[in-house]
Amino acid sequence: MPNVLIADESDAIRTIGALILTGLGFNVSESSGALDVFARCEADLPDVLVIDSALHGALDVIRNIRALPNGNAVHIFYSVAKADLRILMEAKLAGASDVLLKPFDRKVLSAVFANIAASAAA
Repeated sequence: MPNVLIADESDAIRTIGALILTGLGFNVSESSGALDVFARCEADLPDVLVIDSALHGALDVIRNIRALPNGNAVHIFYSVAKADLRILMEAKLAGASDVLLKPFDRKVLSAVFANIAASAAA
């Protein structure tokens, strides 16, 4: 199964996301800081990154990951607390693949990540 890195300052959000995705069979790791996220990605790119919009430097992390060799292969979800068109456009311009609304919901994550699991299996 794909490797997922969840980056969020909130322990609760990381824990909930990790529990749901681990239950779906994904290998999940967690981070609470932008520098740590980028260092981990430089060492070993995850298949999927879920990064919080409120994480200081999140857009820079996305841009820097995209600049890495094979960085375009990472599916990057930019997680937001509210749907704001300006924020969504900034995320897409930085290189985010998709946007996820928080708080995480088992039904939504199951549907979204089922597509990722299917793509990885193909």
